[in-house]
Amino acid sequence: MTDNVMIRVEHLLKDYGTGRPAVNDISFDVRAGEVLGFLGPNGAGKTTTMKILTSFLAPTAGRAEVAGYDVYSQSLEARRRIGYLPEDTPLYHDMTVLEYLHFVADVRGLPKSSRNARMKRVVEQVGIPDRLGMLIGELSKGYRQRVGLAQAILHEPEVLILDEPTSGLDPNQIAEIRQVIKEIGREKTVIFSTHILGEVQATCSRVIIISDGKLVADGTPDELTGRKTGTNTVLVEVAVASNKHDPLELIRRVDGVLAAELVPVGSATARMYRVTAEGGQDPRGDIARVIATVDGLDLLQLTPERASLEAVFRRLTTTSTASSDQAPLAAAGGM
Repeated sequence: MTDNVMIRVEHLLKDYGTGRPAVNDISFDVRAGEVLGFLGPNGAGKTTTMKILTSFLAPTAGRAEVAGYDVYSQSLEARRRIGYLPEDTPLYHDMTVLEYLHFVADVRGLPKSSRNARMKRVVEQVGIPDRLGMLIGELSKGYRQRVGLAQAILHEPEVLILDEPTSGLDPNQIAEIRQVIKEIGREKTVIFSTHILGEVQATCSRVIIISDGKLVADGTPDELTGRKTGTNTVLVEVAVASNKHDPLELIRRVDGVLAAELVPVGSATARMYRVTAEGGQDPRGDIARVIATVDGLDLLQLTPERASLEAVFRRLTTTSTASSDQAPLAAAGGM
């Protein structure tokens, strides 16, 4: 393992013989300490990729490593370093929480001399110390997810892989599980898939989007929401004391500005403009200087306009556009 890379995926392919690969030649690295959001519509290949990383499935072609171990040829070593929570949490409902965690500790080979201390820390970390005597089948879904997280981190894995960990939870439970994941992410390398895009922006340091089995974007949430197709967009708000000067005409004359339009804001004294500049150009400095030299105009706001992560996701995973966006965004990603 080099460059502090904990997960390495190279040209991964999984074909079930349907003529359309579930995972189609994807490559990416995940470094130690990253919390990676793994996004894609249903059927995009997220779960298949996670099952390959956790040695549940063998790839058709390509390879993957976890902590420097090949997940196919060195699967036992790789799995020792992975904590895994699949979408359908695998729990024994007729066991108490404490019995189940002891069972997992036995399976994972945790030494009895340090087991109690480790279990105490884990149950506190996921917030279930007052549920240890309860049958798992009597717990709410939110608490069952917490027990699932506890089994995934009990053996102190270097990598944590979570498939839809908040699926089916109510908003309060989602917020609670999100906080647990953020806490765990301070110590582990984490990959988790989700359909809740706000969760990604609140939790992840990096995002990968796949569509139709192919990687279509890779970057931080800010990088992805800041991407535009060959242009940059800036919002400019100006306080106007008189009609002597038209800010719109002044802005349009700035070098690099392709277009500028008035945005209604419902104010009698302030005007908002959406300014589109050439790709790679940042006109904010020139706009600020132009406004500052004109009496009766005051600059109130000058900020980049970013697309929402939802808008980026929809654009990249829509069949008609994903194919054209795929190559440049995948090439621009990678950390």
